[in-house]
Amino acid sequence: MDRGTKRARYSPENEKSSSVSENPKKDDSSKNPDKFANIFGKTGGAYIPPGRLRQMQAQITDKSSEAYQRIAWEALKKSIHGFINKVNVSNLSEVVKQLLTENIVRGRGLFVRSLLTAQSASPTFTHVFSALVAVVNSKFPKVGELVLKRLINEFRKAFRRNQKDRCLSTARFLAHLVNQKVVHELIILELLTLLLEQTTDDSVEVAVSVLKECGAMLSRLVPKGVHGIFEHLRRILNEGQCDKRISYMLEVMFQ
Repeated sequence: MDRGTKRARYSPENEKSSSVSENPKKDDSSKNPDKFANIFGKTGGAYIPPGRLRQMQAQITDKSSEAYQRIAWEALKKSIHGFINKVNVSNLSEVVKQLLTENIVRGRGLFVRSLLTAQSASPTFTHVFSALVAVVNSKFPKVGELVLKRLINEFRKAFRRNQKDRCLSTARFLAHLVNQKVVHELIILELLTLLLEQTTDDSVEVAVSVLKECGAMLSRLVPKGVHGIFEHLRRILNEGQCDKRISYMLEVMFQ
């Protein structure tokens, strides 16, 4: 060993400082709520189990912090999405009771988005979703109004883009909401008039689907308007302006 080099002198303070640097003290999550801020991105971030989400929420003492509000929002979204996914004819009343315990006014946008997504994926449950909207609308009319606005916007987009499947699902939803007396009947009459302005096979098919769902209700509420729609469809059938499949649908409807 070179005599010019000096050995470090031992001291208790040096040992204490090295041990502290090797074993840093863990931060308390309750004192640093911002550590949860980056967990959720714009699309929700990584999946977090509900139990873990409640634990994270309980660790934050400042309820006005951004991290707490993000966790509360994520929990509300998961809860509303779960209720809509499990609703059916047999458990509708129970799901409504559980749904109304949530902050549905704050999460009305989440409710409407999840509802439209579920209805588009499962059109056969449209009558169940419309009944759910009717109950929520009786308590919170703003939620029903938002559902109507979103449905009309979706129908306009699909109509401009010639997306028949999307037009069918949104039009059926509006028709069921007419049966539930959530949507005014004149909106459906305007929709039918728009579909039959420029007759195509797809537009006639959507119109027939709407009339199958809410034709009886429209006949009681606006008989003259429905009579005009039926006469227009009968003229299309007699003149042979549509495909054989659509003609058969019209013949079955007029029987």
